[in-house]
Amino acid sequence: MMLAMLFGMSRSLGTVPAPWNWVANAALLAQFPLLHSALLTSRGRRLLGWLAPAGAGTTLAPTTYATIAGLQTLALFALWSPSGVVWWRAQGVALVMMLALYTTSWLLLGWSMHSAGLGLQTGSLGWTALLRGRSPRYPPMPRKGLFRLIRQPIYVTFALTLWTVPIWTPDQLMVALVLTAYCVLGPRFKERRYRRTYGQDFEDYSRRVPYWVPRVRPVR
Repeated sequence: MMLAMLFGMSRSLGTVPAPWNWVANAALLAQFPLLHSALLTSRGRRLLGWLAPAGAGTTLAPTTYATIAGLQTLALFALWSPSGVVWWRAQGVALVMMLALYTTSWLLLGWSMHSAGLGLQTGSLGWTALLRGRSPRYPPMPRKGLFRLIRQPIYVTFALTLWTVPIWTPDQLMVALVLTAYCVLGPRFKERRYRRTYGQDFEDYSRRVPYWVPRVRPVR
């Protein structure tokens, strides 16, 4: 994903000819947010249980979910069929600046994932629980790092990676628009689960911390 977007989605393994490449690419884009969200529903969680070995479905659910998400991401970025059109390519000082912004965006995303619990984000939570013969111990509601400023820093920093690339193509614009829309809308469903899970604790947190854009406080 990092490399594909670094080149503005202009290099990939997909070979679907025009104009059908846009149909294939649209299908690749749609499968990620749709399945990624569907697996978090009650039916989706039951499906995750069925996909693991008998008796380990609930324990391995975080691992199964992360594995499917990884395969979805691999399919999207590896099987993309590039249009061959390049609108803009950063050079000189602009290239250095864009690479710095792109790298910073990924570092902020990594920091946000660490604050939320890498075991949950990477899926290792399920494997370690299975090895220890116990149920997964999910991390508490995240409040550290960028979670002090906004409620959804993982989605915000991922959206930043979409818009700080040094090469712009119609392919990259399509990916950026669709996945940014998912980053804005998708967490709304996540927060419904948080309200059921954490109750008043999350309500108090959501009143103090904005959803996507940090509050600008006057300097005293």
